Amino acid sequence: MLIAKEDIIQVKRRMDEYVGSRVKVRANKGRKKVVVKEGVLENTYPSIFVVKVQNELQDSYRRVSYSYTDILTHTVELSLCREN
Repeated sequence: MLIAKEDIIQVKRRMDEYVGSRVKVRANKGRKKVVVKEGVLENTYPSIFVVKVQNELQDSYRRVSYSYTDILTHTVELSLCREN
């Protein structure tokens, strides 16, 4: 599968619209290990995006980053959370 630079730019532009929104990230870590996290899409950069998630045991936050290529290869799935 060839990923064109235009595809990456298009994904980034779509994600720019949702900066500050609550999202659910489903990341395939390999060997049947899937990690699901909820957080806020904090920022987008030319190659990566950052999601701010709350630690489960502590009242603190941490940031995780993923690349747009992860979205295009379906290694990471991103969905918007409903606002309550």
